[in-house]
Amino acid sequence: MYKTIQSDFKVALFDLDGTLIDTEPQYSVFWNEMQRRFYPDVPDFANRIKGTTLTDILDRYFKDEPLRHEMEERVSQWEERMRYDFFPGAKDFVKHIREQGVKCAVVTSSNDDKMRSVRSYNPDFDQLFDRVLTAEMFPKSKPDPSCFLLGAQVFDETINHCVVFEDAINGLKAGQNSGMLTVGLITTNPEETVRQYSDVAVHSFKELDYMKVSDYLDRKNRGAL
Repeated sequence: MYKTIQSDFKVALFDLDGTLIDTEPQYSVFWNEMQRRFYPDVPDFANRIKGTTLTDILDRYFKDEPLRHEMEERVSQWEERMRYDFFPGAKDFVKHIREQGVKCAVVTSSNDDKMRSVRSYNPDFDQLFDRVLTAEMFPKSKPDPSCFLLGAQVFDETINHCVVFEDAINGLKAGQNSGMLTVGLITTNPEETVRQYSDVAVHSFKELDYMKVSDYLDRKNRGAL
């Protein structure tokens, strides 16, 4: 039985891919193939783009208009066939902190088309979260912090009441750039890398509960973390 404590922990902002749902290996297959086709001289291409919006990827690497349209179609077809399974413990953690009064939002670089596939695969998806913020809603891609700052704004909370949960380097940087407590999930990057760009690093949501995150946030706000 979890205990409730008075806490500054009011808002949880979750990245989606690699944080809540186990999709990054599927994306790696796709983007590694695109790297072989279009950027054979960039061996870290898949990692370089991880956590950024499709628009940002296309603007940076596929500027030619016909190729841009081809890539949009390739990505769309791939995402329609993907699995969108939650990591073990992720749903339980979200449900648990919502029971403690924490507002929960997905803050993802995914677009609306991709989210339709996610919702189709997980019919209860929208019941788990208070808001879902997608790439169309913020002006810049991670590592810019605007997506997470929007997350605080929609709940009318200050950054010291918000916690970011992320796995990708660009997302972790965005969390840190926002000034919020940033919890790194060691799911898609080496542990030492995740720890470098986060305040707290864990392997799974099973390692967390409301009281632990509240304690991390209190220590962060006191400058003791």
